[in-house]
Amino acid sequence: MSEPSLGDFPLQIDDILAQIAVRIGERFRGVFGAQTVERYLFESYLDLYRTARIRRHLPALAERFAVERLTALAQTRGALGKPVPGVLFVCAYNAGRSQLAAALAERYGAGRVQVRCAGSHPADWLDENVLEALGEWDIEVMEAYPKPLTDEVLHAADVIVTMGCGDACPILTGKRYVDWPIPDPAGQPMPAVRRIRDDIDLRVRALIDELTAAPAGT
Repeated sequence: MSEPSLGDFPLQIDDILAQIAVRIGERFRGVFGAQTVERYLFESYLDLYRTARIRRHLPALAERFAVERLTALAQTRGALGKPVPGVLFVCAYNAGRSQLAAALAERYGAGRVQVRCAGSHPADWLDENVLEALGEWDIEVMEAYPKPLTDEVLHAADVIVTMGCGDACPILTGKRYVDWPIPDPAGQPMPAVRRIRDDIDLRVRALIDELTAAPAGT
């Protein structure tokens, strides 16, 4: 089966994405040209389209994904500041472990760490038991969605935490990698998912403490 192209979609998608590209272009004025913004937006839309179960909200998700990628690219090039360390959580499907870690890191980091997550083979939806396990701790991830691993977010990360993505996770020279051998919560009963959540919680707390610790002598 051939890969989808923008010619496979209704004409109004072109119009919607063109309007979004203008909005993103304003956000990155002086950093990226219109062609770069359009390319990243359209590529992001296609990447999400390949795995999305529900496509009604894809333009909005593509906008967020493109902004994340462009921000990471600009930070890597030094065109945008990076005032806090960045951590990237990667698992196979970006529907369970990495989403759990990212949500917990956002809570404990409280703006002191830039948090991103991705999947080597992203799923079409977040794991319902993972969402329930987070909800038990009053953590909502209404804006979370599975997304593929891209070069921009890899290069922008200071620490890359891998969780079961194996050889599908590229290794970049000079990057710090941490591997967490954590079971996949997919298909697990809630007691097992809670144990996985609790394990990730301890690891995330320790990582955030390390990344945000004041340098010795300050």
